[in-house]
Amino acid sequence: MRVSVSWLREYVDLPADLPAGDLEQALVDLGIEVESIVDLRATVTGPLVVGEVLQIEELTGFKKPIRFCRVDVGDANGTGEPQEIVCGARNFAPGDKVVVILPGGVLPGNFAIGARKTYGRNSHGMICSARELGLGDDHSGIIVLPADVKAQPGDDARPVVGLDDVVVEMEITPDRGYALSVRGIARELSHALGVPFRDPADAPATGGTAEPAYPVEVRDPVGCDRFAARMVRGVDPTVATPGWMSRRLTAAGVRSISLPVDITNYLMLELGQPMHAFDADRIAGPLVVRRAEPGEKLTTLDGVSRSLVAEDMVICDDSGPISLAAVMGGETSEVLASTTNVLFEAAHWDPAMVGRTARRHKLFSEAAKRWERGVDPTLPLVALEKAVRLLTDLAGGTPGAEVLDLDHVRPPSPVTLPVDLPTRRVGVSYRADRVVELLTQVGCAVTRGADRLGEDPGTVGVATGGAEVLTVTPPSWRPDLTDPADLVEEVVRLDGYDRVPSVLPTARPGRGLTPAQQRRRAVARSLAERGWVEVLAQPFVAPELADQLGLPADDPRRPAVRVANPLSEEEPLLRTTLLGPLLGIVRRNVGRGQRDVAIYEIGAVFLPRPGVGAPPAMGVDRRPTDEEFAAADAVVPEQPRHVAVALCGEIEPAGWWGAGRAAGWADAVEAGRAVLAAAGIPADRVTVRAGEYAPWHPGRCAELLVDDTVVGHAGELHPAVVTALELPRRTSAMELDLDALPAAPLVAGPAISTFPPALIDVALVVDEAVPAAEVRAALVEGAGALLEDVRLFDVYASAQLGAGRKSLAYKLTFRAPDRTLAGEEAVAARDAAVALAAQRFGATLRGA
Repeated sequence: MRVSVSWLREYVDLPADLPAGDLEQALVDLGIEVESIVDLRATVTGPLVVGEVLQIEELTGFKKPIRFCRVDVGDANGTGEPQEIVCGARNFAPGDKVVVILPGGVLPGNFAIGARKTYGRNSHGMICSARELGLGDDHSGIIVLPADVKAQPGDDARPVVGLDDVVVEMEITPDRGYALSVRGIARELSHALGVPFRDPADAPATGGTAEPAYPVEVRDPVGCDRFAARMVRGVDPTVATPGWMSRRLTAAGVRSISLPVDITNYLMLELGQPMHAFDADRIAGPLVVRRAEPGEKLTTLDGVSRSLVAEDMVICDDSGPISLAAVMGGETSEVLASTTNVLFEAAHWDPAMVGRTARRHKLFSEAAKRWERGVDPTLPLVALEKAVRLLTDLAGGTPGAEVLDLDHVRPPSPVTLPVDLPTRRVGVSYRADRVVELLTQVGCAVTRGADRLGEDPGTVGVATGGAEVLTVTPPSWRPDLTDPADLVEEVVRLDGYDRVPSVLPTARPGRGLTPAQQRRRAVARSLAERGWVEVLAQPFVAPELADQLGLPADDPRRPAVRVANPLSEEEPLLRTTLLGPLLGIVRRNVGRGQRDVAIYEIGAVFLPRPGVGAPPAMGVDRRPTDEEFAAADAVVPEQPRHVAVALCGEIEPAGWWGAGRAAGWADAVEAGRAVLAAAGIPADRVTVRAGEYAPWHPGRCAELLVDDTVVGHAGELHPAVVTALELPRRTSAMELDLDALPAAPLVAGPAISTFPPALIDVALVVDEAVPAAEVRAALVEGAGALLEDVRLFDVYASAQLGAGRKSLAYKLTFRAPDRTLAGEEAVAARDAAVALAAQRFGATLRGA
């Protein structure tokens, strides 16, 4: 919303010396975001004066028409002699008054003006167009001042063209549609500054008559609960929009079109009531306001032919739709340069219908922007009266005595407000009289309990706890005030947000993070330090993803929650596993040439609770009870936090140093181990074993267990899944449920021995099906307390070992905490470890 301060001053008594900073602060204190405050006087510097064209010489021999002009600028040039200026515009003649910037001036965009020779003549300055002065986009010709302008040659041109004003640009939140008007902003400033306000809508207006201004039938009083119209006949179509109106429209960012259309836009900006002007001679038969029929077509004023749907509302004549109601008019009935009979329409439309129509057709007009936020339903007759008066005063014509007013508007519903609710909600003490005063200032009609019932306030009109109850009827221009919470917000806003104390909650010990937050950060840091790249995927998936991942029919990850209003109809479901969106990111990166990918994500999955029904309806007038909270929470899907990784390509790149290493299932398993270690789970509580679980390859899938409970899976994806998702061969992944992990135990600091270790390597030959992790566990158990570390460093298979056999080579580290180990002690511990492995798995020492 852009508006000039001079326009605001017509309706609110702003201090004459009000600084721009104080104006901005007043609006910000009201909750209105200020984008900019521009003093137009500073946009053009130097001598900008009124000039009168004396002579024009047409220059020939150039690619475009050029004119050499002598312009009277009074004494502004210091000599009193006419100024010689070369100009390419042709929309002016001798005797016209124009706007001239002389050498030394600077136009917007830091465009400096000087004297120079051009087209063979000396040019001293420039005759300006609206765009050159920053007043609009019109560059087709220079500004020709109206004949009734009293300024003389040499006078400052800034007041004449509106460059002596200040323009405020604001961002209006969706709940404050009333502020998209001069009326609304002026009222708000009167509250903030404590100055008088004059309502532009507080004016007499002719009421509806028995004979309508034009025959109209409204078939849907829900979508259009008020429709008013009035006719003006015999308008002079040659009359241009007056300068004062066009300047205000330009300052507001609205393009001047024609006088009748400009009047509707002007009143929309002033009152907040969008209007439409029809050429009455181009309407065929009575008007009908109805819902569109599917497949109907309408060409709107922007020249686009639009296919309508049943929810759209249209205004029709005998030829069909002529206007997309509340959004944009149609070409067949628009006001033309020859229009003499104008039918003004001012209505009140359903905000939800307008909002959906505007988005459906991607047509976000200024009218639609106001309608979807809510418009005062009492304005149509006032707007019509002002429009008719402006048009007849400026362009003549005869206003029709007939006024159409089809009114089905329901009055605002009263809201019951405990007078102490603002105090209880905000934590600032508000006296009952102060609450009533502020709500009355907003425009509400407030009835106190005792006044309404005529009894003692101590016995009637009280809420639970003895607080007095107010009955508050919102004003017609505030459709957003529907609940007690809305009224509380108004009390706080007008009393001052600065009075609300800023009290931060006490931070928890340990940097204020919960154990779950600390665990997630530790896991993310651990993966990032190992070279994995974190990604954030959208939680929405397509219905066919379960089939692409090969999930069985009875898999609990198949049922999914459907979003009521999804961002995309192709992905309407919430994910039940992180792998779908994560693998989609892998595919996108590979498709864009990034062949080596190692990514991870930590996020929630959404597991529906079947058969729980619908949540209870809860209002905002009170805090829900514990039972209502529990009933609502029972419907919400479970949302455990998972961590997942996906990788393909080379995990170790090739280079001059040698060959690289391709990523594989073992890297995914190692990522799972790293996650469990970062989560504080001791290694002796972690088990990795072979498993089968979609979407992994049945022979290359590992289960990750903590205390014999499966918490995740890792390995190479099934070839069918890789094909369905268009992923590289051997793509691997891991997914683990972080919320399923037990709390990390307290870990005592390790005792560090200063005595030297004894290092012994053993290579054991076992059946190919024996897991290396189980062999390791047997070695740890058999070696006893002297074993400090055991690490698998080689896996070998050959024909010499025999079919179905493999060699596992382990590096054993022995150390005693209090002495240097004798060789015999280390060998005895080694032999005990090998003996237990032989007993359990039939292991033999390689080469023995």
